[in-house]
Amino acid sequence: MKKKLIILFLVFIFIITSGFGCKLTDKKTQEAMNPVVLNYWRVWDDSDAFTNIFDEYKKLHPFVTINYRKFRYSEYEKELINALAEDRGPDIFSIPSTWIKKYQSKITPMPATITMAYPVVKGTLKKEVIPELRTTKSITLKGIKDNFVDIVYDNIIIKITDTTTKKATEQVFGLPLYLDTLVMYYNKDLLNNAGIIQPSSFWNTEFQQSVKKMTKQNTQGQVIQSGVALGSSNNIDNFSDILSVLMMQNGAIMMNDLGQVTFNSIPETFKEQRYAPGMEALLFYTDFSNPAKEVYSWNENLGNALDVFTQGKLALMFGYSYYLQQIRSQSPKLNFGIAKLPQIEGNSHSINFANYWVETVSNKSKNADVAWDFIQFAASAEQVKSYLSATKRPTALRALITEQLEDMDIGVFAEQSLTAKNWYKGADADATEAIIGNMINSLVAGQEKIEDIINSGAEKVQQTITK
Repeated sequence: MKKKLIILFLVFIFIITSGFGCKLTDKKTQEAMNPVVLNYWRVWDDSDAFTNIFDEYKKLHPFVTINYRKFRYSEYEKELINALAEDRGPDIFSIPSTWIKKYQSKITPMPATITMAYPVVKGTLKKEVIPELRTTKSITLKGIKDNFVDIVYDNIIIKITDTTTKKATEQVFGLPLYLDTLVMYYNKDLLNNAGIIQPSSFWNTEFQQSVKKMTKQNTQGQVIQSGVALGSSNNIDNFSDILSVLMMQNGAIMMNDLGQVTFNSIPETFKEQRYAPGMEALLFYTDFSNPAKEVYSWNENLGNALDVFTQGKLALMFGYSYYLQQIRSQSPKLNFGIAKLPQIEGNSHSINFANYWVETVSNKSKNADVAWDFIQFAASAEQVKSYLSATKRPTALRALITEQLEDMDIGVFAEQSLTAKNWYKGADADATEAIIGNMINSLVAGQEKIEDIINSGAEKVQQTITK
């Protein structure tokens, strides 16, 4: 790739010195051709996932150089916040979609239009590369709603009120390159041995009976083979997402339009119900870690759910597409499958859980328009395919879902994206997850009444939202 960039750079220098930027262009166009360096920070993906996108963008804008830097997740946010505060941060950075409101003050929204210089070949007999200044419209709100799955619009659009005119406008604060969803991984051998043809599509009696069949205990009552990894927090990586989607499927409203945490409340449509749907979901989740319950199959002594699954001792587990590589790396011969996330039987619509990152632009960037131009280019259907292929991630674009449905690895994830939801977990997402974890642990330990546990949890999460 370095060799390609050097060649492109030399061609660009030749073009400029032979008249491209001197004789036939005005001052404004020449200024638009000044070299630009964009610093791009992300987590998870290596730079080779963007090789094709960077190369194609360079063809359109030879004067733009993109420096890509990958961070470990554990160090990323601290380094990002410090760098932005010290004016040494990136032009483009990636954050979880639910962090946008948290980072709102550090982001410059996408402009309505962007003016860039493009090399254009003109002439019939004598071909010349002439720079042309073009002003293009950015993707509109309608374009986002039409092109991306629904949850994207909900996450990336923020209403901004002008302090002078008091007029509110909706602005774009990020664009995704992919969208992951929570699915059910299952051990085919354990299902086969229990006489279970396929994993249940619903959180019903059939699901519970299957879990009982696949859970085995020794003479001391210790679980030696688990039917499902549900019920705890410390050894289930996605416990907060699993409990959240259970609550939402059951009818809980995680947060209302006023920004109030309400997963502990009974919605108006459930006003005749005795218990809050969020409370019922919490009880259902923790029953699988309660030795007094028939569905008891999991506890915190079993180890991390992913590790137990790869060891062949766990039948059902819930996770995202990036689990695929980890499972195959840790246990190449494991006979496993992927199924859609179970739903509540009788519900008229499905609810799945979305987990994805978005690309955005720092308000400290001196080349914000160029940065936004690149993000829109990278997120377009024509360009993002190479990224999705390299990373084996499911798409966020409606137009690409159909061709991913037949993919044995990511078809299920892509199919669920149309019904995926999530929710804003406040200024400190880690704190919110810890609060939800404490709710689970307190109920499993029997320390308090469930009403007190969930009400206290909602109140504490509200404090992170307000903060």
